[in-house]
Amino acid sequence: MDGIFKTPMLGNQDPADFDAVYEPAEDSFLLLDMLEKDHANLMAINPCICLEVGSGSGICITFLAQIVGRSVTYFCTDINLKAVEMTKATAHKNGRSVEPVLCNLADALEHRLEGKVDVLLFNPPYVVTPSDEVACDGIEASWAGGIKGREVTDKFLPKVASLLSPEGAFYLVVIKENDPDDIEELMKGYGFRMKCVGSRRAGREFLSILRFTRQSSRVDTPL
Repeated sequence: MDGIFKTPMLGNQDPADFDAVYEPAEDSFLLLDMLEKDHANLMAINPCICLEVGSGSGICITFLAQIVGRSVTYFCTDINLKAVEMTKATAHKNGRSVEPVLCNLADALEHRLEGKVDVLLFNPPYVVTPSDEVACDGIEASWAGGIKGREVTDKFLPKVASLLSPEGAFYLVVIKENDPDDIEELMKGYGFRMKCVGSRRAGREFLSILRFTRQSSRVDTPL
């Protein structure tokens, strides 16, 4: 990744750590690139609280902390204890303060952060797989998305409206098979408008980063 902000150093102790935690790949790096590209919008929000759901290695929430600054509280969640530990190590290695929470999606933080999240990140398990691979115990859970690759995403989308602040922004990683147009229509029903802030082909996958803001939000600086 090229830009004015450095890609965070990872907090893993050994390459074998990625047998249990999703190793950053093209989807992760596209999200970093688009957050940097959308930096003006991020700063226009004047964020106080940021949250990443499914932090994995911690590279994305740590990068967000680098580009937004230290006067913000950064939360993240993961259902995988190894991922929570690595996220904490990644943030520490890059001199950032992040509060990782072990839970499914944002279940443990929903009431505490209701209406307070200014920047919300989610790089979900989006690969089309059989439903029985979703939320399994192995590393497959980090990419197995079930039918249309949407089973985990669809569980979280209804929660976005209650978490996000009035001027907040939600960044979601998707592939073409996830049907972004259908996601846009679904989110319209919750009062959000969508903008695709960037796309990239990675092997067989066509990745996109979708940004959602409330239809009443004033934050929509041209990219």
